[in-house]
Amino acid sequence: MKFAAVDVRQAASAADIVYEALRKAIIEGEIAEGENLRQEEIAQMFNISRIPVREALSRLEQHGLITTQRYKGAVVAGLSIEEIEEIFEFRALIEAEVIRLAVPNLDRETLEKARFYCNEFDRETDPHRWGEINRHFHYSLYEASHRPYYLQNVRSSLDRIDRYLRAQLTFTNGVPRAGREHEAILAACEKGDAELASRLTRDHILDAGRSLMTFLRDQRG
Repeated sequence: MKFAAVDVRQAASAADIVYEALRKAIIEGEIAEGENLRQEEIAQMFNISRIPVREALSRLEQHGLITTQRYKGAVVAGLSIEEIEEIFEFRALIEAEVIRLAVPNLDRETLEKARFYCNEFDRETDPHRWGEINRHFHYSLYEASHRPYYLQNVRSSLDRIDRYLRAQLTFTNGVPRAGREHEAILAACEKGDAELASRLTRDHILDAGRSLMTFLRDQRG
């Protein structure tokens, strides 16, 4: 397995550190779909007992990133085309509402931060950073909605599909279109047009979902 590991014997919460390291490796594709996560191996890599590893794996399973299979133990979960379609439908519903609620609360500092991430996304050439910057852009706007439960569900949904979305952006030249759509969403926010920002966000997510599903159908034959 290839992901960053550290000695966490002195850490306040070893389970949290293991969870975040594994979560990041899974959503960035460093640990492949179907790969087995062996408790003993992970515990040795982090120089800890199996107890915090079990806790971290349990949290990953709760968030749908791994599954427990008979005789194999914990493995990185895969998604069907139908599951991905449902996740994007859910995202389109909730994120369109979140940004509609956020727009009236956006201040200059928040808009400047969103502009920074929007520009950074356009300039970035490293595919491994596109997903991270995309999140920063959207979250910089969404946080003004003051809906932490909504945002928790948005994050969980993104975790499930990030590794697929990164592949789609990389191999289908989807970054320029995503950048243009980010610009349009931000412009609507700057004008204070909550309904337009909501509609553009919904279309942005649904378009990305359709592109991703077409890509995956082609890849899976």
